[in-house]
Amino acid sequence: MKENIIPAIRLTLFCALFFSGIYTLSIYGIAQFSPNNGNGIIVTANGKRQHVNVAQKFTSDRYFWPRPSAVDYNAAGSGGSNKGPNNTDYLAEVQTRIDTFLLKNPTVKRSEVPSELVTASGSGLDPDISVQGAKVQVKRIATARQLSETKILELIKNQTETPLLGMLGTEKINVLQLNIALNQLK
Repeated sequence: MKENIIPAIRLTLFCALFFSGIYTLSIYGIAQFSPNNGNGIIVTANGKRQHVNVAQKFTSDRYFWPRPSAVDYNAAGSGGSNKGPNNTDYLAEVQTRIDTFLLKNPTVKRSEVPSELVTASGSGLDPDISVQGAKVQVKRIATARQLSETKILELIKNQTETPLLGMLGTEKINVLQLNIALNQLK
């Protein structure tokens, strides 16, 4: 028994030291080389400081809408709904989102609605949407702001982030930055 307990205690002490100290400090050190020293990217718009890496709530027809959030965009309570794809409450919620989207975007066909605009992300705080997710909203925004669709499509093109090294990930657009740029259009 003694030959099992002593190695187990040593392993426990090593893991506690490594994961609570060495690993944590190494991740913190790596974060110091990222933008804003790992604290996220903060922008100020209309006198309000907002984090670019956390989804913001936009519901007006004048703005691009982000992914829905299971936590109502509250960064303190990140999390998904934990409802499975066959859960009737979940399916009803998604159907309501689809109906609302189609009501506000009448020129869009049901088959053209990207899934990210009607389903919440795992964290409920995904700040990005796909290029297609932005493009299906153009007509609504152009009408609400009395802007040309071409101008808004060019804005989408300019705000599109390409995959890392051209192959890791997909093209995406940060909704907050896109809406800030949209407000700056004349």
